[in-house]
Order: sequence, then C-alpha cells, then structure tokens
Amino acid sequence: MENVARPWPALWSLVIGFFMILIDTTIVSVANPRIMEGLNTDINSVIWVTSAYLLAYAVPLLITGRLGDRFGPKKLYLTGLVVFTVASLWCGLSGDVQTLIMARVLQGFGAAMMTPQTMAVITRIFPPDRRGAAMGIWGATAGMATLVGPILGGVLVDGLGWEWIFFINVPVGIVGFVLALRFVPALSTHPHKFDIPGVVLSAVGLFLLVFGIQEGETYNWGTITGPITVWGLILTGIAVLVVFVVWQKVNRGEPLLPLSLFKDRNFSLANIGITTVGFTVTAFTLPLIFYFQVVRGLTPTQSALMMVPMALISGGLAPVVGRIIDRVNPKFITAAGLVLMSVALFWNAFLMHPDTPIWLFLLPSAVLGFANAGIWAPLSTTATRNLPPRQAGAGAGVYNTTRQIGAVLGSAAIAVLIQARLAAELPAAPGGAGEAGPMSFGGALPGALQEGFSTAMGQSMLLPAAVILLGAAVALFFAKPQPMQGWAMAPKSAATAAGARDAGAPSR
Repeated sequence: MENVARPWPALWSLVIGFFMILIDTTIVSVANPRIMEGLNTDINSVIWVTSAYLLAYAVPLLITGRLGDRFGPKKLYLTGLVVFTVASLWCGLSGDVQTLIMARVLQGFGAAMMTPQTMAVITRIFPPDRRGAAMGIWGATAGMATLVGPILGGVLVDGLGWEWIFFINVPVGIVGFVLALRFVPALSTHPHKFDIPGVVLSAVGLFLLVFGIQEGETYNWGTITGPITVWGLILTGIAVLVVFVVWQKVNRGEPLLPLSLFKDRNFSLANIGITTVGFTVTAFTLPLIFYFQVVRGLTPTQSALMMVPMALISGGLAPVVGRIIDRVNPKFITAAGLVLMSVALFWNAFLMHPDTPIWLFLLPSAVLGFANAGIWAPLSTTATRNLPPRQAGAGAGVYNTTRQIGAVLGSAAIAVLIQARLAAELPAAPGGAGEAGPMSFGGALPGALQEGFSTAMGQSMLLPAAVILLGAAVALFFAKPQPMQGWAMAPKSAATAAGARDAGAPSR
C-alpha cells in the first residue's frame, strides 16, 4: 500500500470523473428517441451512438491501465478527463449522426484513459481489509448515476434539447480536473514495455466481432459488400481474438494481457461476473425506455423517474454493503444481487403490456436497487483483493475491459434482438419493421400497434435477464478471501484509518 495521508479526498475527486462517465451513458439511453428525431436517423444508427462509445471505451483499456502504471494514474486520469470533456463539447455541436458517432468515439478514448486509474488508485492506497468501504463508494457512484443521469437527461432533453446532455459535461469536467489536480497523489510508477501487436490484435478482433453482430440484421445476416459477409466478419473477429490470446501466452516480453493474473481464481471469476453485468445493464435499458416512451407516451423525464426507486435504494445501500464485505465472504451477497437483477428483469418483461398500470413498474425498479447494491462493490473487491501494487493498473484495465466488452456485446445483441422481434410482431404494420424498416419513434404509437410493440420489447428483456443468471452461478464459486500478510504489514497512517472508518459518511 502507498503511504498516502489523505486517501479519501483522492477517492472522491476521482469519483467525480467516474460519475460523469456513467451519467453520459445513462443520459444517452434516455435521449435516443429525441436524437433519432433531431438528426433524422433510424434506430440502428442511434444505437451506434452508444455502441461506438462502448467500443472505443473497451479496446484501449488494457493499454491505458498499463500506461497508468508506467506514467502514473494521476497523469493518465487528467489527460483522459480533458479528452472526454472536449469530446463532449463536440458531441453537442454535432449536426448529423455520423459526426456524433465520431465524437462519441473520442469520448470513449477519454473514458478509457480515466476508468482504470480509479480502481488502480483504490487498490494502491487502501489495503485489502479496508478496500470494501472504498469500493462501496465506487458502487454507490454507479447507483446514483442511474438516478441523476436519466432524470437530468430527461430534464435537459425536454427543456433545452438533446445537445445539452453532452454540454453538461463541460463544467463538470472542469471542476473534476481542478479537484483531481489538487487531491489525487502522484503515486510511484513502474517501468513497462508495451505490447503493440497485442493492442492491434485486440482492437481488430473486437471491432470485427461487434460490427458483425451490430450490423447483422441490417444486412439480413448475409453479404455486406463483395465477398465480405456478416458471418465472415464475426468468425474472423473470433479468430483474431484467439490469436491475441495465443500471442499473450507466447510473448517473451511483457504481454498486454498478463495471463498470470488469471491464476487467481477470484480474479478470473469476477471478470466473468462483471462481463455479464456489463452486458445486462447496457442491454435492458433500451427496450425498457422505448416501451415507456413509445408505448406509454412518457416524456424522457417521466420515463427516467420510473428508475428512481432503483437508484435511491442502490445509492443508499452500496456504502453499507461495502463495509459489510470487509468482514464476510462476498460471494453470497454477489450471487443474491445477480439473482435479484434477473428476477426484476423477468418481472418487467411480464408487465410490458399497453394496459399495465404504470405504477407497477416501480416495484421491479425497487428490486433492481437492491440488486445493484449487492453487485458492484462485492465484485470489484473480489477482483482486486489479491492484486500486487505493480499490477494494479493492469488488473484494473483487464477488469474494466471485460466489463466494457460485456457492455458492447449487450448493446449489439439487444439491437439485433429488438429489430428481429419488431419484424416478427409488427410484420405488416404501417411504418412497422416489416414494411419500412426501423421505425421512427416520434411519440406514442397508434393503439393497433401498441400490443405488438410491447410484446417485442418484453421478449427483448428476456435476453439480459437470462445472461445475468450466468453471473450468479459463477459468483457461487468464489473462494473465501484470505488475509493478505504483505498488505497487513504495510504502513498505515492515522488519516487512512480514520478515513476508512468514515467511508460512508458523505453518502448519508
């Protein structure tokens, strides 16, 4: 552990940037219908506004984690924050969907530079037996973002226009930069060699795989152009990723992905678990928001308010869970949280009909709050507990990469499934999927189309509900955490100990 006198101000300064990244994702999900209308585009293009961001976010995470170890997490975090803030301004100024997608790619690169540094700092300035409280704050951040993001997004979209969901990041980014510059310590660095072939292989493989899945329905799972087919792209992407893993194994230098990290059972299982979480959290919001706005005619603000129980419960309980998992085996809390998330999503799918009383959706929203509180901190603590300081950045990079890979695949898969189910449930409806391709959602649907659209959205919810159950099964195999002698002997200042005791105070 690094001997840092004031670890908690450092953590809270970093949380601002992490909070902004998460808000940006949830804001966009609420604004999708208005972006479609404002930029005169279709559902597949507007989904790429999210997918491009997630892809650009996921691909560089391995290398940015290593760059944080090499040049210092503070430098990488501040650089990424500047890139993210400038890209947010560009997003708001975009006049067409292609420009918006390019700006979102730049945003993704900025986010990729920032995210591993938050976990790396937590890993390096908090010992394992105190890390749960810090990770609880990290988890509470995710919970509160689900509240602030959609509601703020709805207010901005309804009042000022969709552009302001990006403009709002500019003042937040400036404040976050000033605080991080002042409070985040300049931690010691470690020399690393950078695996350029690994970077190329991972980037190419991920792009081919995700692009193939995303565009499959558009090209009817056939030919894209000339000899290039959808399945050819997908299989080539998988093959390139296999080559990437083999290269990491035989690389005599310093591989981009240190496979030795996966010798730790809990690190490996936690990465599988967070992949299912990334997939599910990204996938379920899209059909739910479209149902609220297109079938029930809710405004972005009103549809966001349906998530208030989830966010309040999650944000309130996450610090409590963080303190508990420092003393108990986190696997039972994690598994229970993941099962509860699946239950809530199945419940939502069951309720998705045009005549369901709207207040009933607040009940599964509350269940999602309990689920979220039991997922983020236990999973991240389990993953990082045994990481040595030298590999803190690499481990954080791997963990966040798997989360983002899950998110990218979730975004792509739900787009395919939504289009397929709309085509099946509205095959001959005027303006429906079977006659005119992706629909242009400019308000509530005519009554004759509402049942079919609701059914399609409910069926789409079943995919993330099933995927998260896999994460629950994996969590049951976590090994019981063991005391870390090396960390226990590390120097610990009085300020550090006091901060750990008061970890939850700011969230009360």
